[in-house]
Amino acid sequence: MARIFCIANQKGGVGKTTTTVNLAAALARLHQKVLLVDLDPQGNATMGAGIQKADLDNSVYELLLGECDVAAAKQLSGSGGFDVLPSNRELAGAEVEMVDLERREHRLKEALRQIDGEYDFILIDCPPALSMLTINGLCAADGVIIPMQCEYYALEGLADLLNTIRLVHANMNRELRIIGLLRVMFDKRATLSQHVSAQLERHFGDKVFKTVIPRNVRLAEAPSYGIPGIAFDPLSKGAQAYIDFGNEMLSWLDRR
Repeated sequence: MARIFCIANQKGGVGKTTTTVNLAAALARLHQKVLLVDLDPQGNATMGAGIQKADLDNSVYELLLGECDVAAAKQLSGSGGFDVLPSNRELAGAEVEMVDLERREHRLKEALRQIDGEYDFILIDCPPALSMLTINGLCAADGVIIPMQCEYYALEGLADLLNTIRLVHANMNRELRIIGLLRVMFDKRATLSQHVSAQLERHFGDKVFKTVIPRNVRLAEAPSYGIPGIAFDPLSKGAQAYIDFGNEMLSWLDRR
């Protein structure tokens, strides 16, 4: 049975897509079979995995509307070694078209149920907003991984996200839980980063992953080449940190 994790944060620009793509690539390198689901109409995870979003015959859009199944929509990320359910700007219209559909919050969950035994991990890249797409991701998931920059505004956004997760858990998905907070784009030279990091550890304890992803130019450059950072420059500090995070995720599962 696949472990299904949302990578979510209602604040934009906090490294959700970078984390989703590079965690998928890291787990694939660690001999796990991985499916990445791009739930963001911007399609950045799709492009970051090396798939041209303008050339899609089928995508998450058709999947949610019941016009295709996972097998017809998925594509292989050759550079990352994982499968992708891609998206493009058409997905922005799905929320309007889903309004009259039955069980609209569970469309993704029901689609993924068809392929549950085919993967070790399914990673869902959510858009930076509380929308029907995000709700679909949270309803389909076993848990949420929250990437966070160690800055003041990130703490404010975290409170909103935790409230959203509590509401979904109470009303739509009793299996949903917080897996952990991942500190990303971390600058160890900045006093504020260290202060916020210490606050997170103090308040959330073992819900804060040990791995810290540093701010890294090579990770930032990789998407423009359509290659996960791990494949673009495997020896960079950012790539090595995501490999460490993949190992930490596997260790976390072993303890469950």
